[in-house]
Amino acid sequence: MEAFCDLRSELLCLKLTRSIKLTGYLSVVFLKGFVVPKRLSILSLCLILGLWTTQPASAQALIPHAPQVDFDKLEQQGLGLVQEASQLAQFNQNQLALARARLAVQLAPKRPEAWAILGGLYLETNRADEAIPTLKKANSLDPKNAAILFALGTAHFQKAQYEESIKQIQAGLKIKPDLPGAYFDMGNAYLMSKKSGDAIASYEKAIARDKTFWPAINNIGLVRYEEGKTDEAIRLWRQSVAIDPKQTTEPQLAIAVALFRKGNQTEAFTLGEAALKTDARYGETKFLKDNLWGEKLLADTQKFFAVPRIQAAIAQAQAAQAAQEQRPSQ
Repeated sequence: MEAFCDLRSELLCLKLTRSIKLTGYLSVVFLKGFVVPKRLSILSLCLILGLWTTQPASAQALIPHAPQVDFDKLEQQGLGLVQEASQLAQFNQNQLALARARLAVQLAPKRPEAWAILGGLYLETNRADEAIPTLKKANSLDPKNAAILFALGTAHFQKAQYEESIKQIQAGLKIKPDLPGAYFDMGNAYLMSKKSGDAIASYEKAIARDKTFWPAINNIGLVRYEEGKTDEAIRLWRQSVAIDPKQTTEPQLAIAVALFRKGNQTEAFTLGEAALKTDARYGETKFLKDNLWGEKLLADTQKFFAVPRIQAAIAQAQAAQAAQEQRPSQ
């Protein structure tokens, strides 16, 4: 399982309070009716508006006019836009949120929360190239904010820069050492770096801080399966399912694949069909690979998916998902 736990809501709320699951993670002051041309900043527009003054009489001296810009007011408007962007992001209105966040950093360029929310939105829209310099700017303004460092770790992970991802997460953990999701993300970066021992150590630290943090238990199971320790992997996946039966589609499918490999087809088919019915995405090999399934588990999964009964289950689940997506929202 690949997840950036407990980070999303916190970037979106930074104090914002702390940010970006970014995990899940307010009165809006907006420039109503104020349209900004594409290559024109607010300040530039103020200066242009300042040119609309009465022409001096011929006998008058030409005195340059400089408009009075209330920068404190502009900053407050920028912070209002940060809050609105946060609200929009929580409803997955990312493009609208991005527009406000971009304007917010122009109005409040010295406020780290403005840069943090913009960086977080770039992450949410898979634009790590833009997220990294934006989050670095936020970090330069607020170097002791762990949430920003965790978000940088996520951005570097998206770029497959795993060593840098680990470095940023470790820096964040020095400031906020008790966040299970951060240890989980670091474990994922170690796993992608082929350092399974370090990955397991990080996952275990996440579990030590939250016994119900099943994604870390699940991922230790992924490591054990690649090591050929099938029974231990199954035990860990069953432990994950026991913690949260309604949200553990991934370990349910993993158990099904492992049991199928061991010859227990009856339970394998039952679990596999139930998992696919819950979330059709797990019928796609790419989705499983994105969730850090290893080569051995993926190879066994392809054999499982080749069974006609499971092929039918995948097709049925995908059809149901397509119908759900086409249904108009209430």
